[in-house]
Amino acid sequence: MLLELRNTSVFYGKVRATSSVSILVPQGQIVTLIGSNGAGKSTTLRMISGLVHPQEGDVLFEGQSILGLPPEKITGIGIAHVPEGRRVFPQMTVMENLEMGAYLRSESKEMAQNLDLVFSHFPRLKERVGQYAGTMSGGEQQMLAMGRALMSNPKLILMDEPTLGLSPIMCQEIAGIIKKINGNGRTIVLVEQNARLALALAHCGYVMDTGEVVIEGAADKLREDGDIQKTYLGLG
Repeated sequence: MLLELRNTSVFYGKVRATSSVSILVPQGQIVTLIGSNGAGKSTTLRMISGLVHPQEGDVLFEGQSILGLPPEKITGIGIAHVPEGRRVFPQMTVMENLEMGAYLRSESKEMAQNLDLVFSHFPRLKERVGQYAGTMSGGEQQMLAMGRALMSNPKLILMDEPTLGLSPIMCQEIAGIIKKINGNGRTIVLVEQNARLALALAHCGYVMDTGEVVIEGAADKLREDGDIQKTYLGLG
C-alpha cells in the first residue's frame, strides 16, 4: 500500500475537522474523496502533505510513518500537492513557476527530464514559458499548478478541486490529463466537487460527511449506489 491513513483526526483549536478517517491508497490507482463543502476533504489532503497535523491516528507512506514531518520533507519523499485555487506565483513566469516545483531536485539532468515530461502533458505551457502566470486563464493556471507538482517527480499527487471554476470543455481537458498522468504510473488522490467526473476517473472512492468517511468502495459500485446518485450525482 502506497499510502495509508489510520484513524486520523484533525482539530482546529477545539473544533474537530475530521474524525477517525481511515483511507487506503494502492500504488498506481486514482482514489477520490467526494462529499459536500466542509466534509473534511481538503483538510485530509493538507494533513497528508504536512500542512496540518492530526491529533489522533497515523499517516503511513510506503509503510513508514510520516507523522510530524514538515511539508518540505514530505515533498522530498515523493508526495506533491496541487492545492485548491491553483496558487501559482502570478508575478513569475511559467518557467519560473515550474522551476519552483523542482527546488528540491539538484541534478540538472533529472530536472530536464521532468520538464520534458511536463511539456508532453501540457504542450500549452511550452508555448508560454516566458508568460507571467497571473496573465493566464484559469485552466492554464491549473495546468501550470499540475505541471509544477510533476516537476518534483512525485510518487503520489494530491489534487484538490482541479476543475473548480473551469468551463465544461476545460474540465474535460483537465480530466483527460489526469487520466494520462495516472496511466504513466502516478498514484493520485483526487478531491473533486464534481462527483460524477471524480467517480468516472477513479478506481475507488471514499464519501466524506461532516469529517467522517461514511461510504467507501470501488468507483463503479459507488456510481450505482442509489443514495450517492441522489445526493451527489443529481440522479433519481
